[in-house]
Amino acid sequence: MQFFNSDKMNVDFIGKRRLFMMISAIAILVGIAALLVRGGLNYGIDFAGGTMVQVRFAKAVESDDIRQVLAGIGMGEASIQQFEGEEAHEFLIRVEKSKSDLVGLSDEIKTVLDQEFGAENVDIRRVEMVGPKVGKDLRRQGMLAIIYAMIGILIYITLRFEFRFALGAIAALAHDVMITVGVFALLNKEFSLPIIAALLAIVGYSLNDTIVVYDRIRENMKGSGKSVFVDIVNRSINQTISRTVLTSLTTMLVLISLFFLGGGVIHDFAFAMIVGVMVGTYSSIFIASPVVIAMQPKKK
Repeated sequence: MQFFNSDKMNVDFIGKRRLFMMISAIAILVGIAALLVRGGLNYGIDFAGGTMVQVRFAKAVESDDIRQVLAGIGMGEASIQQFEGEEAHEFLIRVEKSKSDLVGLSDEIKTVLDQEFGAENVDIRRVEMVGPKVGKDLRRQGMLAIIYAMIGILIYITLRFEFRFALGAIAALAHDVMITVGVFALLNKEFSLPIIAALLAIVGYSLNDTIVVYDRIRENMKGSGKSVFVDIVNRSINQTISRTVLTSLTTMLVLISLFFLGGGVIHDFAFAMIVGVMVGTYSSIFIASPVVIAMQPKKK
């Protein structure tokens, strides 16, 4: 199945590379500015430490009412997120303090909520606790996982292609990760362990797209004769664009279904993947290949 006739298609993708690289630079700067303004990412319980309680009410309840009730038992500052759609009466409550006795904590929270809203209207679905030291270690290990993945990819592509191709792929992957993290900072969405998993999945998806383009570039270089390298790259992108669009669209259909139907627990993961797939498709065309062109040795 083809959306475009690759034999006749001749869009000048590479000719617009400076414009798109400027757009990418602006997007990354906006993300960095959001991080500076907000003082960093909105770390979830996994990274920041504390206690998370998921509670469902049988009737409509206001977030401020829940916050006032929890303040009475000394749980510290509470962050309350309400789920949307069918889970409109379900809340994710995060508090700064943590206790070793999760059963006792769950009972304590349920007791005060029962007193305020009625025992028949309150259902504690989940209680999780992470200490601050554990959260810090998880954050460090998550970042190291992404860095190690990048190093492994750099070595793999250098061996399979050339070092300049590896630099192009790493530039595209770093671009995808930075923009996805920037979107989370801009929207102040929670950054947790599932998002680290999403970033690693984005790296794999984007790399797959980039390798497809690289393989076609290498094939076209063999019989290119005196063809200009820029023309070879542009022709290769045009020849693979149908496959790239089809793969991205089918992946997006699954992710959009997860985003709207998967429930609140997987909502942020699906959102990160949607952003990453869109940015990863874009970077395979407008970031990875232009970097390879920039590294092309100049002929005397």
